[in-house]
Amino acid sequence: MYGALLGDIIGSVYEFDRSPKQKEFPLFSANSTFTDDSVMTIAVADALMKADVHPTEEEVKSLVIRSMKRWGRAYPDAGYGGGFYRWLFTNTTDPYNSWGNGSAMRTSPVGWLYKTMEETLQIAKWAAEVTHNHPEGIKGAQATAASIFLARNGSSKETIRDFITKTFGYDLSRTCDEIRPTYRHVESCQKTVPEAIIAFLEGNDFEDVIRNGVSLGGDSDTLTCIAGGIAEAFFGVPDSLKEECRKRIAAEMLAVVKKFEQQVLNNSFE
Repeated sequence: MYGALLGDIIGSVYEFDRSPKQKEFPLFSANSTFTDDSVMTIAVADALMKADVHPTEEEVKSLVIRSMKRWGRAYPDAGYGGGFYRWLFTNTTDPYNSWGNGSAMRTSPVGWLYKTMEETLQIAKWAAEVTHNHPEGIKGAQATAASIFLARNGSSKETIRDFITKTFGYDLSRTCDEIRPTYRHVESCQKTVPEAIIAFLEGNDFEDVIRNGVSLGGDSDTLTCIAGGIAEAFFGVPDSLKEECRKRIAAEMLAVVKKFEQQVLNNSFE
């Protein structure tokens, strides 16, 4: 989960087209902070760790809704989109047919917790559908979780590229250099998730992926949150960057991160 949180924190100061449009920039500043991306990633992780090993749709959706509302209301100024904010602070539990990239930015925990691709895709769909029940919102969440699942299980970049392209129809043939000049802030899954995966595919290590993501511009915290989540599964995260992350999140968030790390470790030995 560190990868997603770091992507959010590092990308936070470059959101809304404030990217330098190059890879050389300070990773952290006094203003580098977690946003709604981190809060909702923590919320999904917290929810799924309370679920059964093979949870039902009803269980997943109930836990995710309760967790997102609890965590979101605890951090009301984290930068939520308008539709999600309204959902968060009312009593409704109905989805609102969003194709926004929020479904993808919060889904990295799904990619780590389940032992089969089938279950990973199913849980990602259910966790997305509580708000983002538009086909593009679901697809973005599934593609992100699938990329993490494949990366953590040792798949090559070519295997990941081929699977995502064939399964979800995303165009991953472009390069960062081709995307960067005209890419602007957009909050849809269909114009964020492919770019985030390409940032990962071109990266040489975790930090390089983060620099790729920020250099593209656009919705930098979310794009880099998605890319960072995949990069962690493929490359790992340097201890020095994990320490920076720990400094910049709340104690209750860090407690969930530590619990999640332990659960993932335990799952790997089952």
